[in-house]
Amino acid sequence: MNRKTSIVLTGVGGQGVITAANILGKAAVRAKTNVYVSEVHGMAQRGGAVNCTVRLGNVSGPLVAAATADVIVSLEPVEALRNIMYANKKTKIITDINPVVPFTVSVGGEKYPNLDDVYKEIQSRAILFKIDALKIAKDSGAAITKNIVMLGALAAADVLPFKSDVLLETILGNIPVKYKDINKKAFNGGMKALKDL
Repeated sequence: MNRKTSIVLTGVGGQGVITAANILGKAAVRAKTNVYVSEVHGMAQRGGAVNCTVRLGNVSGPLVAAATADVIVSLEPVEALRNIMYANKKTKIITDINPVVPFTVSVGGEKYPNLDDVYKEIQSRAILFKIDALKIAKDSGAAITKNIVMLGALAAADVLPFKSDVLLETILGNIPVKYKDINKKAFNGGMKALKDL
């Protein structure tokens, strides 16, 4: 298999970006796919930016070069734009529509950008998919499963070199039994949301 898949996962601290990247890595191992995962996190505990890259297939390292990502999965809309340098016209960008306003904005020092402008800019440079991952996560039973919703959406985006079942089994294999139903609902909700677009 000569295919390469480059994925950038991004969001802010506390959203489960690193967990999502690790799950993707484990799923790839389970599917016997070559994989590299890297993480770059800033002020993760304080709502700072968190980025991870996952590369699958015929690759020899974790870093994604500018304009070469197949997909960018963003748990926060402005972070999707902040990572636009990884995108090209064919890149799929999947973002949650719910902003996480940094504390520098809430204390009045800065302004959160207008979301319509953010989406317009992304659409001029890549293929944009917007989902209400937070609502899907809450409807599944826990807001904290938003990262699992986004993995479900990624599974439906037709970029992974393995079946979505492998990803779901990996998720369910890494959480306590009592949370399995909630996570399964979150994953399937994310898949459905992307397919509906």
